[in-house]
Amino acid sequence: MAIHDLPELSGQAPPRTPLVGLDLGEKTIGVAVSDATRMIASPLETIRKTKFTDDVAALFRLMESRGATGIVIGLPVNMDGSEGPRCQSNRAFARNLLRLRDLPIAFWDERMSTMAVNRMLIGEADVSRARRAEVVDKAAAAWILQGALDRLRNA
Repeated sequence: MAIHDLPELSGQAPPRTPLVGLDLGEKTIGVAVSDATRMIASPLETIRKTKFTDDVAALFRLMESRGATGIVIGLPVNMDGSEGPRCQSNRAFARNLLRLRDLPIAFWDERMSTMAVNRMLIGEADVSRARRAEVVDKAAAAWILQGALDRLRNA
């Protein structure tokens, strides 16, 4: 497989299988998963980064436990649409992932996803600062994945 444009992802991942969404941070990887119909994204887990092979092994275990067959990775594009070092890092993560496992991967523009999730957790859910720190990465992954799922459904 390879890295695909988002509209191609549905055709590359087997039908009626979940997709995983990733919010790649410097210290953590937020993980979300869709249902088999690819309608709803749910926060799943936050992986604390150690070394790449261990991080990916944890990711693959999560994917296998849910039957997920494709990945949507958040791409932190700058507000002007340009790509900086974090985008390059996320693209490198995807390339390295493909060296270990052949699966379809697509990117989704994640601009302001963490900010939006924090705003939601503070304003609507009234979540404490300590609790927000625990859930923000996987919630941001769900935000990213839900945006991609909505786009796939409307494409």
